[in-house]
Amino acid sequence: MPPIHRGVASLQITGDSLDPLIVTRMLGATPTMSYACGDSVTTGRVTRTARFGMWALQAGATEPADLDIQVAQLLGAVTTDLSVWSELSDRYAIRVFCGWFMRGGNEGLSITPTTLAALADRGITLDLDIYGSPHRIGDPA
Repeated sequence: MPPIHRGVASLQITGDSLDPLIVTRMLGATPTMSYACGDSVTTGRVTRTARFGMWALQAGATEPADLDIQVAQLLGAVTTDLSVWSELSDRYAIRVFCGWFMRGGNEGLSITPTTLAALADRGITLDLDIYGSPHRIGDPA
């Protein structure tokens, strides 16, 4: 099976009472994006009021998709202290969000046990959004 064409990933920590400055201090890393509940958040031309706080760190995109590399990049940028991760996961929702973009109808990838264990040890949920290739009318499903 061919590999998934492209992958993006980010570490995201969210919660109603999340203070991005505290999370930054705890993790020892500067986020790609962060805001507190009630902050004005601008995306493109749209400004909205945040309904919850968020701290996010984005990994580099990979072609082909390679989640092992992206998770290593994300976790290599933050603390390895599992007691910090335990405290964060007790207070907030933590996930690695992945967007996988396919070119064909049957692409895939493997995730190593080392990567899965690193996520589990930190209480991090793996959240996958998989985007299929656009089909033309008349193509077999």
